[in-house]
Amino acid sequence: MKKIVLAVLALFFLWQAAPAQDAPAQAVSAQAASFDKARLDAYFDALEDADRFWGSVALSRNGEVIYRRSVGYSDYENGKKASESSEYRIGSISKTFTSVLVMKAFEQGKLAPNQTIDAFFPSVPNAAKITIRHLLSHRSGIHNFTDDPDYLIWNTEPRTESQMVALIAERGSDFEPGSDVRYSNSNFVLLTFILEKVFEIPYAELLRQYICEPLGLDNTYMGGLIDPGKNECQSYRYLGGWTLMTQTHSSIPLGAGSVVSTPEDLNAFAHALFSGRLVKPESLEMMKTIQDGFGMGLFITPFYERQGYGHTGGIDGFGAVFTYFPEDNLAYSLTSNAANFNKNDVSIAVLSAFYGKSYEIPEFVTYPVDPADLDQYTGTYSSYDVPLKITISRVNNSLIAQATDQSAFPLEPFDKDKFQYAMEGVVLEFDPSEKAMILKQRGAELEFFKD
Repeated sequence: MKKIVLAVLALFFLWQAAPAQDAPAQAVSAQAASFDKARLDAYFDALEDADRFWGSVALSRNGEVIYRRSVGYSDYENGKKASESSEYRIGSISKTFTSVLVMKAFEQGKLAPNQTIDAFFPSVPNAAKITIRHLLSHRSGIHNFTDDPDYLIWNTEPRTESQMVALIAERGSDFEPGSDVRYSNSNFVLLTFILEKVFEIPYAELLRQYICEPLGLDNTYMGGLIDPGKNECQSYRYLGGWTLMTQTHSSIPLGAGSVVSTPEDLNAFAHALFSGRLVKPESLEMMKTIQDGFGMGLFITPFYERQGYGHTGGIDGFGAVFTYFPEDNLAYSLTSNAANFNKNDVSIAVLSAFYGKSYEIPEFVTYPVDPADLDQYTGTYSSYDVPLKITISRVNNSLIAQATDQSAFPLEPFDKDKFQYAMEGVVLEFDPSEKAMILKQRGAELEFFKD
C-alpha cells in the first residue's frame, strides 16, 4: 500500500536473478547442513546495534522453522522489544490471502473468472467490461486511489463501502480493461466487497473461516486500531530519530492491505498454499500464471538460479515480504515496523546464508559533517529528465529530502558531498559550486539543478 520513495526509479520485485553463468543449484540438503546461523545472527546483531532495522524474519523448510530472529522494538514508547509473537501489518501481502478467497469462490461456483463486475458496481467506469480475472491480475484499468496526492490526507479516517466505491468510481480508468497492466489497490478493495456479497459474511470472518482457522494461524487476522497490549506492533519512520507513524484506517485498504500476521504464520500459509491444502491445483496454477509480470496475488521472486513466488507489502511504517521456493519447499518471510536500512538487503542476506551465497555483515560508519556546511545543500532541485522536484531541507543538524507528492525521508552523510537514504538505496551526490545534484538509485542516475 505504501508509496515507494522516488517511485520513478523504484523496482517492485525484491531480488534480481544472478547471471546465467552462475553455478548450478546445489542440493538443498547440503546447503541446509552448512547453514551458518551464527553468522546470520551476527548480521542481525549489527543491524540492531546500529538501530537500523526493527522487525522479525523466519525461514521454514518442509513446514518446519529453521531460523527465526526478531530485533528492535514493537512499541518504542513503552520500551517493548520485538519477539517472535509480535504481530505486524503486512500491507499488500493481504492480496495473496484475498486471491485465495477468490479461488475458493471460484471452486464453490459463487464467482467465475470471466464474470464482469457491473452487477456489483454499476457506477464503476467500464464495469461491464471488467472481469474478476482483470481485478486479480491488475488488468482492469481502474485507477489506484493510493497514488492520489490527497490520499495521505484522508487515509486515517474510516470509510464505508459506499464511500470507497464512490471514490474509486470517481477516479475513473487509466486504460481499457485487459489492454494493459498496472498495479492498483482499488482492484482488491473491490474484490473484498465482492467476496462479502457472494459469501454473505464479512471479510474478517472469511479470512478466519477459510484460511486462518484450518491452518492454525493464530496470529493472522484482519487488523483494526493497533493495540500494543495484544502484541501488535506500532510503526515508525526515521527522521533524525524514530517517529511514530499515523495509522491508515483498516476500513480503507481492506483485502488489499489490512491483514496482520507474523513471519512464521506467513511461512505456514505459503507451505499450505503450495502443497494443495488451501486451493485446488488448477486454482494455484491460475494464481501462479504470470502475464506481463503479474500473477493473481503472486509475483515471481527470483534468487540467483532459483525461482520463487511471493508478494511484498508496505503500509504506514510497516514493510513485509513472503516468498516460497517450490523446488526446495522453502518459505521465507520478513515483517518490519521500522527501518533505516534497505529491507531488500535483509532478505538477500537471509537467503544467501541458507543457500551458501556470499553476503556482507554491514558496517555503519558515521561521516562527520559540520552543521554549518549543511545549508549549502538546501533548496529545491529540478530535473530535465523527469517531472519531479526534490526539496532538501535542514532539520536541526540533519538533512531531509522530499520528492513531489511523496513523504519526506532522511539523508545520512557517508562521504564528502554525498548522502544516502539506505532504506531505498537512494544516493544523492551534490556539487555545491554548480548548484547541482545527482540522484542514484538501483543503477539509474538523474541529474538535478537547484531552482
